[in-house]
Amino acid sequence: MIIRIVKMTFEPEKVNGFLKIFGASKHLIRNMDGCLHLELLNDINSANIFFTYSHWVSENDLNNYRNSELFKSVWGKTKILFAAKAEAWSVKPHV
Repeated sequence: MIIRIVKMTFEPEKVNGFLKIFGASKHLIRNMDGCLHLELLNDINSANIFFTYSHWVSENDLNNYRNSELFKSVWGKTKILFAAKAEAWSVKPHV
């Protein structure tokens, strides 16, 4: 299993637009092959900073999602709302 964390900083006036995009697409992402978990987190000190936190069976499953039409559509609508470049990490649980 891998965990994907993506930090996104939005223009403050565009946060509601992002929340609508996420709300409309979260169930589709959660139903992608290999997606075990997806949640949206909000920074406690900055209302315009969000993190997606997702669990995937494998890196291959994550890459299949990242190469899908769903991702291209959601990311295309989302990235134009950014105030800063997104940051992303793929990590695994330490045993």
